Amino acid sequence: MGDTMKHMGIMKRIFAAITACLVIFSSAVCANAAEVSVGAQTAVLYCPDNEQVFFSKNPNKKMRPASTTKLMTALLTLEYAAEDNKQVKFTREMIAEGSSMYLKVGEVVTLRDLAAGLMMCSGNDAANAAAISIDGSLEKFSDRMNKRAEEIGMKNTHFVTPSGLDDDDHYTTAYDLALLMSAALKNDEFRKLTCERSDTVNFIKPKNKVVTYSNHNRLLSMYGYCIGGKTGYTMAAGRCLVTAAQKDGLTLVSVTLNDRNDWNDHIALYDYGFERYMMKCLDDTDFYTDVGAVGGEYDKITVGSNDVTNVVVSSEDYDRVERSIYMDNFLYAPIREGDVAGKVLYTLDDKVLAEHKLVSMSKNNSLKENKSLWDFIKGIFNNAL
Repeated sequence: MGDTMKHMGIMKRIFAAITACLVIFSSAVCANAAEVSVGAQTAVLYCPDNEQVFFSKNPNKKMRPASTTKLMTALLTLEYAAEDNKQVKFTREMIAEGSSMYLKVGEVVTLRDLAAGLMMCSGNDAANAAAISIDGSLEKFSDRMNKRAEEIGMKNTHFVTPSGLDDDDHYTTAYDLALLMSAALKNDEFRKLTCERSDTVNFIKPKNKVVTYSNHNRLLSMYGYCIGGKTGYTMAAGRCLVTAAQKDGLTLVSVTLNDRNDWNDHIALYDYGFERYMMKCLDDTDFYTDVGAVGGEYDKITVGSNDVTNVVVSSEDYDRVERSIYMDNFLYAPIREGDVAGKVLYTLDDKVLAEHKLVSMSKNNSLKENKSLWDFIKGIFNNAL
């Protein structure tokens, strides 16, 4: 009997130890699930809405960008085409090695068609054709690229080719590419084009030639929130990928350079970002209230707001944003429509997230301003007496 009890005690201690290990293991799994890692040499998860980096790995390391370079080429091409969507005749000097939209010497397309060739099938021939048609040479177009990079804030970038073919002086960083993608998304034509799974080009010459080009960006099919991006690959650069995704109003940009598992890594980065951050809409356009008015035609006036602000907050803080209204008890006439009457303040842990003006919705003249001419004359006559 004693031995049996002893064995039962030992078994209980073993069971307790196993249970404790399972709890520890479960906690470790949950902790690891809360983090994210990628196989890329460099990577960034960037939020254009608040210009914050949510994840990074060697974000400022200078790297070969391969065809993600074409994000800049396509943006510049579409911007130029908005002013002059000129016809481009393909010439021998525009021929390029590597990926292609298979243009032939003598064929004619528009600049916008070349942008489609850049973003869909990553055409190096389209990149050369766009650059030469816009600036006359690849060298002058690279100057345009570098100038725009400086404007965007890409401090560790230098472009040499419009296609992204390897060159020792052609480099950028994951962070800079995130800035580039964010800037490009502000262009309506780019935003429309980058999210298309295919695009059809009607050639001007030969007249009856029509080609539909498929988008190399597989994330458009793999991830429902993806809104665009650009692939890239050379032996020296490895697999490069820049994408953007949007969920519930929040936009994120992912960049991975030299990453063999780029598709899955981008999905992991987006899941990580969208789980932890949310877009909160602070909307006061339906808020109205009456305020007392002194010395006017009316004894009260309606005030309200025309302001809406979207702010990025952590998922944990989403319901912790506080709203406070500051307004005088009385307003003094004359009051014009649009006069500031107060404010609505949104704060999180005493940090101001947004401030909305409360303004008068109509005018309220003072009683003095509304006296008739006859009242004015009577006033003068009475004063004279």
